[in-house]
Amino acid sequence: MVWNLADERFQENLEAAKAYHADHWTLCAPRSAAALDRPVGQWLSNLRRPGALEDHPEWKTALEAVDAHWNPAWPAEWQRHYAALRELLTDEDDRSEVLPGFTVHGMDVGKWLAKQRQHAVWAGLMEEQRELLAAVGVVPLPPEQAEPAKAPKKAVSAFEKGVAALEQYKAREGSLSVPRGHEERIVVGGQEHVVKLGVFLSNSKSRRAKLTADKLQALAAVGLEWAVTEVAA
Repeated sequence: MVWNLADERFQENLEAAKAYHADHWTLCAPRSAAALDRPVGQWLSNLRRPGALEDHPEWKTALEAVDAHWNPAWPAEWQRHYAALRELLTDEDDRSEVLPGFTVHGMDVGKWLAKQRQHAVWAGLMEEQRELLAAVGVVPLPPEQAEPAKAPKKAVSAFEKGVAALEQYKAREGSLSVPRGHEERIVVGGQEHVVKLGVFLSNSKSRRAKLTADKLQALAAVGLEWAVTEVAA
């Protein structure tokens, strides 16, 4: 029997790959990965290139015997996270414990799991990916939990509307001298508002002693000198 040098090197690297798999449960190693002092990550990456194993079907068979998904149709990073999750769930029946922040080999498996269960992400997975997740008991979130609840929009106060109107007036007119009866139309929070800007400005100045520091600062930021003086005092 004539031993081929390429086969010998393959077997040596395969042993390193097996050692990596024993620790990480996958052959989808990052390129920087090493095992048994061999650059196993780069070696596996090279073998995953299209056509790399055309003349060596036995090599492909040997790799598949270690990890059936050593060369998935999806990103290797996805498979690394899945392998870590699969190993976790081998001993844990309760997936609710795998929360965001639960890391394995530097990977936030909890965060990854939560993302996969989102309907938009789940729908974008390949059928075999969904089958792999289902095999370890992972299913998409119920519709009512698919998206995090959005915080209710904060109502815009009359003062905030007044400041916004004053900023708009200044940008257009180049002045803060607003006639007493002037009204300014503005759009805040996607809605149109009519602000009696002249009255707002007059009332704010007359009540400046009662205005809070943050309101005075907001008015000073627009350029009202009396508000700046009040803040400085």
